[in-house]
Amino acid sequence: MGKQKLFAKDIALIGMMTATIEVAKLSLSFLPNVELVTLLLILYTLYFGGKIVYVILAFVLIEGCLYGFGTWWFSYLYVWPILVGLTWLFRRQKSVWFWSVFSGAYGLCFGALCSVTTLVIGGPYAAFTWWVAGIPYDLIHCGGNFVLCLILFRPLNAALNHFRKI
Repeated sequence: MGKQKLFAKDIALIGMMTATIEVAKLSLSFLPNVELVTLLLILYTLYFGGKIVYVILAFVLIEGCLYGFGTWWFSYLYVWPILVGLTWLFRRQKSVWFWSVFSGAYGLCFGALCSVTTLVIGGPYAAFTWWVAGIPYDLIHCGGNFVLCLILFRPLNAALNHFRKI
């Protein structure tokens, strides 16, 4: 993901990716910890490489503006880039099963990753109790990510492949 020059087409693409992530997140917000952000970030990383950095920055900023810049927001500054970095490392993988397990595992680890912010603010005991209290939601996050990726990875992959050719 080297340094890239951005053109008007790239800026429009970044805007569309950010918008689809935000709309997807809002459309499933009535379900606790069931989201399409993980899947979309994986696919956008696979298809658009380094441009995803701008998408993450815009998404995190929009989230802060919509929901406030609380302690949760600081975890978004590193949680989503970690996902993108791991995706980039495994970018040669083509299996829907791999990406479904990867997505589910990331959902399972999400609470632990977010507890780092609590560790800095409240110490080890606060971080541990915060993480343990959230494990039921991490399990839902895991299952939701796995199922959504298993169902939607192929059709979204095909759509992005078609879109990239335009």
